[in-house]
Amino acid sequence: MANIQWFPGHMQKARREVAERIKQVDIVLEVVDARVPESSRNPMLLEMLQQKPRISILNKADLADPKRTKLWLDEYANGEQSALAIDAQHARQLQQIPQMAERMLAEKLDRKRAKGIRNPHVRAMCIGIPNVGKSTILNRLVRKNIAVTGNRPGVTKNQQWLKTSGNLELLDTPGILWPKFDDQIIGKRLALTGAIADSVFTDDEVALWGLEYFQANYPERLVKHYHLTDEELVMAPSDLMIRLTEKFTYGTEYDRAANRFINDVRKGELGRYTLEVPGDKVSE
Repeated sequence: MANIQWFPGHMQKARREVAERIKQVDIVLEVVDARVPESSRNPMLLEMLQQKPRISILNKADLADPKRTKLWLDEYANGEQSALAIDAQHARQLQQIPQMAERMLAEKLDRKRAKGIRNPHVRAMCIGIPNVGKSTILNRLVRKNIAVTGNRPGVTKNQQWLKTSGNLELLDTPGILWPKFDDQIIGKRLALTGAIADSVFTDDEVALWGLEYFQANYPERLVKHYHLTDEELVMAPSDLMIRLTEKFTYGTEYDRAANRFINDVRKGELGRYTLEVPGDKVSE
């Protein structure tokens, strides 16, 4: 079983640039995928923040399990970490970001006003791993399609400053993973949600893990979408994948069936889901 890992050269360069520019910003917007909130946090980036104020933004909340999203927001609140869940694609809750940033920086902004600066700007750095929607968030906030977007990881390659219509200035950064996952479950979660290039993992391994997860956590979704019987639902994941291959009339093309399952999950064909809850252990 090959380890899932993806750390192309531009990420190493981007990591250095983040470390250099962190002193220029007032606050950090940490964007994560609401379907994998903890697994999509880059511990390497968090170590660079130098105690900067930070907002954890759970993007793609429209694709995530709402009950589990609430659990995560409660978890962050209990840890005194500012967080909010948004759907950047449809511009929902986006204006909470500048409002929250200004509240968190109220004392600093008041000091600037006391010095005669009438409309002090807030400079924010947007960080996160690939394909969590950083550029979509920034485009919505500046109301222009300036930041490059795409439904695949690794689209943004360079850093750039963007100005909103208000007092918020935003620094877009490329999606950055870390060189080695502590556990391959993290890699599988990120692969299933599309944060890792498809070329670095095998479809069958990720699909079998995802299938087992849905059997345990969202069995009704499998029954509804794939018209499974009770007997099929409790099959071993490998046997169920064979059965799905038959249902799809793919003959013995198991890899093709695995790829279809992964795409069904990513496109929301199986409904809203979250692949981890607070307290989950990352282990095989």
